[in-house]
Amino acid sequence: MSQIHKTDLCIIGAGSGGLSVASAAVQMGANVTLIEQHKIGGDCLNYGCVPSKALIAAAKHAQLIKNSPAFGIRTTDFSIDHQALHGHIHERINHIAPHDSIERFENLGVNVILGTGKFTSPNSVLVNDSKIHARRFIIATGSKAAIPNIPGLESAPYFTNETIFDLTHAPDHLVVIGGGPIGLEIACAYAHLDIKVTLIARSNILAKEDKELVELIRNHLKNKLTILENTAINKISYNDINNVANIHLKNDNDVSIEASHLLIATGRAPALHTLNLSTANINYNNEGILVDNRLCTSNKKVYVIGDVIGKEQFTHAANYHAGIVIRNILFHLPAKASALIPRATFTLPEIAHIGLTEQQARQQYGDKIQCLNWPFARNDRAITDRQTNGLVKVIANKKGKILGAGIVHEHASDLLTPWMLAINNNLTIKSIAGLVHPYPTLGEANKYAAGSFYTPKLFSNRMKSIIKLLMKINRY
Repeated sequence: MSQIHKTDLCIIGAGSGGLSVASAAVQMGANVTLIEQHKIGGDCLNYGCVPSKALIAAAKHAQLIKNSPAFGIRTTDFSIDHQALHGHIHERINHIAPHDSIERFENLGVNVILGTGKFTSPNSVLVNDSKIHARRFIIATGSKAAIPNIPGLESAPYFTNETIFDLTHAPDHLVVIGGGPIGLEIACAYAHLDIKVTLIARSNILAKEDKELVELIRNHLKNKLTILENTAINKISYNDINNVANIHLKNDNDVSIEASHLLIATGRAPALHTLNLSTANINYNNEGILVDNRLCTSNKKVYVIGDVIGKEQFTHAANYHAGIVIRNILFHLPAKASALIPRATFTLPEIAHIGLTEQQARQQYGDKIQCLNWPFARNDRAITDRQTNGLVKVIANKKGKILGAGIVHEHASDLLTPWMLAINNNLTIKSIAGLVHPYPTLGEANKYAAGSFYTPKLFSNRMKSIIKLLMKINRY
């Protein structure tokens, strides 16, 4: 016989979004039950953001050492200890883990249950031998690595983001299949750690990003690793004697690539198949669970946050969603998910974006847009730091409304902040152009990109005529 528990909120999934809801709701006085079938902290803590950024941090340090002679600093005996690198990555996970631990949430008053939760009716969930009845349910099960249908892949050992960070030695040749953010970040990091890396992308790398900005990333990385774009794979054969995977490229049977290690990074799939959604009258498709702009499903007692929706698959999106459902459920406010979600890919250099790309803006507005570029090669701080790769690119309409902004630079993700503030608060180009920055700072590039909106008018022949007239009026 199942034990029956009643609660205010039942959250399925203890990743970043689920934990955010649980923490806020229980501290506001709600009775909360949290279900997790695997690891508390979810993908972000254990297999995603935290370990990947720890790996990238190591790659950055290696690159700093390699570049130090340009600053007059000589280094000797440079080497990479991959066992110690593994220790660094997992020590960083362990450092953050207590904040996401069962003990912390139980101390807050959350009822944490380890097990697989599945709906048994529109208003009940079964986990282990407990049946949970809740006033509202929140699905926050996230996503998992999507494995492509490549003949022979099933017989070859391969990594995904869930296992790649368990490496304790240097691969002879890492082949990454997938040209999205996950594949490119890991490929870039290992390449900067002196690993031979080949990346194979079915289309272009970072296909959703602004083409001009991606070209800057491509040009920088092509000297670090081999990038094969618009390349399909015919099959994979595995030699278990030499422990080598041969990747045979499509329509070119004479060409194959030998990989000592293989990483599959071909996107994410929503983690929804254990939920028994049909029983709960919840509509979904292969891309994710269907929700309205309040993040509510076809079952009005059930809300969804994060990757399992199948749209913006970012930790910060899940945390934003958490705030939306808190307002809807606890405060009965008609909160809607309407903010533009920024994104960043942490390659070296980084690429960050919010709003429309140039290509998207031209599809919507045609020629009624203006592209504003300011290269970091013209920024004094970037010059002193020898970090002049990249630029700030802003898309605006003719009246100065900001439609989108993208940055390529080593610090792009941080430099994007003023554009996020401006777009989400309907500020114009003038608001950024009028800022006064300390000198010298990288943020000045944002100011000068915005200021270039006014350059054609300020330096036009008409303005010159006006200034000449005004000067004649002034007396000596």
